[in-house]
Amino acid sequence: MWLLFAILSAVFAALTSILAKVGIDSVNSNLATAIRTVVVVLMAWGMVFLTHAQSGLAEIGKKSWLFLILSGLATGASWLCYYKALQMGEVSKVAPVDKLSIVITWVLALIFLQEQFTAKSFIGCVLIGIGTFVMAL
Repeated sequence: MWLLFAILSAVFAALTSILAKVGIDSVNSNLATAIRTVVVVLMAWGMVFLTHAQSGLAEIGKKSWLFLILSGLATGASWLCYYKALQMGEVSKVAPVDKLSIVITWVLALIFLQEQFTAKSFIGCVLIGIGTFVMAL
C-alpha cells in the first residue's frame, strides 16, 4: 500500500510544480508560499478531524514535538526556496534539482539514522544525481 501512496505523492508533487508555476505569475513568491501553506494547513487539519486523530495530540512527547517543529521549519524553508526558484526559472529545470533532496536524504539517513547502505541505493542516488545534472543543463 505504501507504493500506491508514494506514486500518488509523486503525481501530486508534479501537479504542485505545474500549478504553482502558473499561479505564481505576477505574485510575490513568499506570498504565494503563504497562500499554499494556509491551504495545506486547512487540508491537514481537516484530515485530522475527519479521521478522528485529534485525540492523539495530548500523547505527543517533547522529543516528537521538537522534531516535528524542526521538520515544519525545514518544510517552510524548502517551500520558500522552491517557489522563488520556480518564479525565476523553468519548472522543467527547477523540479529535477529539487529532487536532489532524494540523494541528500539518503546521505543524511546513513549518517544520522544509521540506515543500511546498499549498492542498489548508492547506484540509484548516483543515477539521480547524473539525471538531475543532465536535466538542469
